[in-house]
Amino acid sequence: MIRPRKMKQIELTVLSRDVDQVIEYLGRRALLHLSEDEEAQGVVHALDTADYRHILENLERIKARAAYLGLQLPEEPEESSRLPGETEEVLTDKITTAIGILSNRENEEKGEKRKVEEALNEAKAFANLNAPFSELDQLSYLTLRVGRLDPKKQNELRENLSDRAVIIPLGQGSPDEPGDRILAAASRKGRFALDSELKKLSFVPITIPEGYKGVPGELLSGLGARLAGVQRELDKISAEKAQMRDEYGGTLASLAAAYLMASLVEQLKRKLRSTRSVYVLSGWVPSDAVPGMVEGLEKCTEGRVAIRAFNPDEVEDIKEGKKKVPVSLEHGSFVKGFEGVVFSYGAPLYGTIDPTPFVAFFFTILFGIMFGDLGQGLVLFLLGLLTGKRGPKALGGFRKYSVPLIAVGISSMVMGFLNGEVFTHEEFLIAPTKAITGFFMNLTGQTGEPPGRILHLMPEKGSIEKLFYFFGFTLAVGILLNSVGLLVNIVNQCTLKKYEKAFFSKTGLAGVLLFWYAVFIAVKILAGKPFTWFDLGGLLTPACGIFFGPVIWRIISGERPILEQGLMVFIMEGFVEILETASTYISNTVSFLRVGAFALSHAVLSFIVFTLSGMVSHIAGGLLFSVMIMIFGNTVIILLEGMIVAIQVVRLQYYEFFSKFFTETGVEFSPFRFRREVVPGKVRNSD
Repeated sequence: MIRPRKMKQIELTVLSRDVDQVIEYLGRRALLHLSEDEEAQGVVHALDTADYRHILENLERIKARAAYLGLQLPEEPEESSRLPGETEEVLTDKITTAIGILSNRENEEKGEKRKVEEALNEAKAFANLNAPFSELDQLSYLTLRVGRLDPKKQNELRENLSDRAVIIPLGQGSPDEPGDRILAAASRKGRFALDSELKKLSFVPITIPEGYKGVPGELLSGLGARLAGVQRELDKISAEKAQMRDEYGGTLASLAAAYLMASLVEQLKRKLRSTRSVYVLSGWVPSDAVPGMVEGLEKCTEGRVAIRAFNPDEVEDIKEGKKKVPVSLEHGSFVKGFEGVVFSYGAPLYGTIDPTPFVAFFFTILFGIMFGDLGQGLVLFLLGLLTGKRGPKALGGFRKYSVPLIAVGISSMVMGFLNGEVFTHEEFLIAPTKAITGFFMNLTGQTGEPPGRILHLMPEKGSIEKLFYFFGFTLAVGILLNSVGLLVNIVNQCTLKKYEKAFFSKTGLAGVLLFWYAVFIAVKILAGKPFTWFDLGGLLTPACGIFFGPVIWRIISGERPILEQGLMVFIMEGFVEILETASTYISNTVSFLRVGAFALSHAVLSFIVFTLSGMVSHIAGGLLFSVMIMIFGNTVIILLEGMIVAIQVVRLQYYEFFSKFFTETGVEFSPFRFRREVVPGKVRNSD
């Protein structure tokens, strides 16, 4: 398409009970670019935020449980996501509760393990100490109590002391009826809590035989057994955790996506105009998407929706110039890949010419000219395939570069074939090139040795003249690109009804005629023909149009010519405008010599790599060194020079092309959507 898609302003009036479904429909299909006042106005009727808080609470619970299981949750709703209902609420409670119980068990066991390890390490430190047991309580960091306690009260003691002490059964006992003798160990700071709980539960101390030295072996063995038991429980929990990860992973991801969608819906609802029973959504929709959208909305609301549509010229704010119609571009896969270059500079105004097809064409051509190598172009082409939709998911983040890489890869391969380079090697293509050139020489009846290259970029005997022709070709490309930019500006200004700029400005019709006639004179002189008085008239006529443009336009439009700043100021402004016009066109055209310069530098760098590789191939181990030089040299060229060439091409687009007509930028079509990669305006049948 030469122009952006036609747009309509849509106003939807929706019942409160249907607003969630309507927003879900619009967000899933990325159809509605909300009006500026819709975003800024805020809520007319204050919404109850309890639902929004509940959504966020559920989302946080899901995120916490997923983090515990080591799961990665989506950051945006999935393609198949739906708003959560009663089923999702029940699932959320069931799963998060089960995972929470397991998490608490693990935390308790880890705390117990840490406590037992500390006690065991402390006991081991004093196990061989040659001192009475009765004195260890005073000398170590441990508080030890040995005695009898009713087995029925031992669990209560453990619960009351929690992680402040370790209770070790002593002596014989069965699992069902443990013995009543215990040893309690606590840190010094937990001493008073230990004694208090023991006293409360009628603990009876046992007198340690006088002279008994060291730490009782039962304490060490008991602590070790307890540590092993805790570790077994932790291993069991790890197995349950892995099972839950497999069982609930997909469900948690779906629930997270559903609540993300719900949170986005609530955020939008809080910005809409509303009453207790009705919501109003207003925004812009591509005209070709309106019928499908209307059909889908009526289906999902069972007809309970009021829709009004307006053309841009029916909207007062648009007619008065207070607001701009958002711009939506529709392209095939090749041109669409270069939309980023355009929008990084600015969105075109609604109704003006879409420059993206020209950008795609010239970007591809200019890159190929400056980066001509069949092998290196093949690498770029393959990178484009790998970053495409069918490439590895790991490269999905580079998908937007896929089409440009494929395009510049192909153009580089074509240019590489013409100048005879394959991974900087200059001899691979000699034979096939001779076969092709020889075939055409036979067709035309020419004799002699067929050339081994179609283009000669490296300066050498007999090819200097061809090199100058090549630089002349790059200037011709520059003239063409400048001319396209000027013609786009003339059409745009006429579309916007700014006829003075369209016809009498330096980027209007007068400027185009001056530029083209200057080019004609330059070609004429290079062809050996003289400059004539007629040529002077050909230059002065459009120059006078630029100089006297404001006066001429006032006369044409029926207004009285007035020199507001005085005659001298008018004359000075006119001369400055003429000088600026001439200097701009000269610099914009000469700037394209860099295309030939970079093509030449690429050829020189490739020649250096190829020469170095050949120089080392004859020494010991030369084959290995030669291959290493070729690999390293080509890698540097692809990465470093490829980036430099891309920057130069973008620069030429910005300063030599966009500057001709991008005097005012528009607003990019940015519809409300749930997913970043949704294709705007693609309406599908509602479920």
